[in-house]
Amino acid sequence: MLALVPLAVALAPRLSAQESLVEEGFSHFYSLEYSEAIASFEKAIARNPAAPGLHNHLAQTIVFQEMYRDGALESELVSGTNSFLRRPKLNPAPETEKRFLEEIARAMALSEALLKKNPNDTAAMYALGISYGLRSNYYWVVKKAWHDSLKDATAARRLHNRITELEPGNVDARLVQGLHDYIVGSLPWGWRMLGFLVGIHGDKAKGIRTVQDVARNGTLNRIDAQIFLCALYRRENQPRNAIPLVRDLIARFPRNFLLRLELSQMYSMAGDKTQGLEAVAEMARLKTQHAPGYDRVPWEKIYFQEGTIEFWYNDLERSLENMKKVAAASADVDLNTGVLAYLRMGQIYDMTHRRSEALEAYRKAIAYAPQAEAAQESRKYLATPYHRM
Repeated sequence: MLALVPLAVALAPRLSAQESLVEEGFSHFYSLEYSEAIASFEKAIARNPAAPGLHNHLAQTIVFQEMYRDGALESELVSGTNSFLRRPKLNPAPETEKRFLEEIARAMALSEALLKKNPNDTAAMYALGISYGLRSNYYWVVKKAWHDSLKDATAARRLHNRITELEPGNVDARLVQGLHDYIVGSLPWGWRMLGFLVGIHGDKAKGIRTVQDVARNGTLNRIDAQIFLCALYRRENQPRNAIPLVRDLIARFPRNFLLRLELSQMYSMAGDKTQGLEAVAEMARLKTQHAPGYDRVPWEKIYFQEGTIEFWYNDLERSLENMKKVAAASADVDLNTGVLAYLRMGQIYDMTHRRSEALEAYRKAIAYAPQAEAAQESRKYLATPYHRM
């Protein structure tokens, strides 16, 4: 569940009508209820159309809704062996892209107008930095436009650096810096050179420390920092550090089923098969009981997660049965889940000496999502059977 920019909202002890709408919007946002979040932010904008931050909130939600629909929020896409550069390109509808860019342009124009009046207006500076960060994220994840993304990332970082100069105690403004340090530090050397050219040298360890600081001490961005930190711990193969964070987030946003998927994966990565499968079973119980937020969870997501854990713990026949259930509904699941199900089926068949069935599964993976990393991996096994290392 990794994005390159934070969301933020300051909530006073006694909320105004606008602040209540924003709080409501973020409650929906973190619960994966993007249509409802969009409606709340639109109402807030109607009350105060000149607030740049509100337009940023709406733009961010539009992008996350698209990522959610495409299955790109699940942190399988940012796990340790997957490069940031190999994320699948999203294909939003033209009207979605148009609306996102219009909201960003509006937020930028409003922030710049405020900064013309007061060049040291840190609230406007912060909003403008978020706008650049959102557009950078969009260029990176959606358009695969690396140079444009790094150019906007540089602008965002420069603005938030200036905030920390003016307000040294502003921990929240450091989140963008920490994420950029980590991400550029994670890229292959050739791509890191692009970061050097625009002034982002990259330092994974420093980036993690910065995000940890915001997760502990931030005010506006603490939740976002916690979410990002879970993804970073995952990439760094530190699942035990992520587990308490994920549990806290589940308690706060119980309708967010992706958090339970993440908890299951963290336990599995930490070597705890029993707890990993129990987290999946809890999801199944919540769905069966029609708990809020769980009717929308496809059973295939649950089968896939259970099958994935079983695969890595060598319960191969049970895993195969779960993956077959996913494949049977391949027209309805997201591309990432569908192609990985076929790949796992092929690998299980190879491990159990059923080569002809393995080849058939690999070919289905390739046909299902030709550009996906799992499809590329499947091509290797057409020539050489899969063997677990």
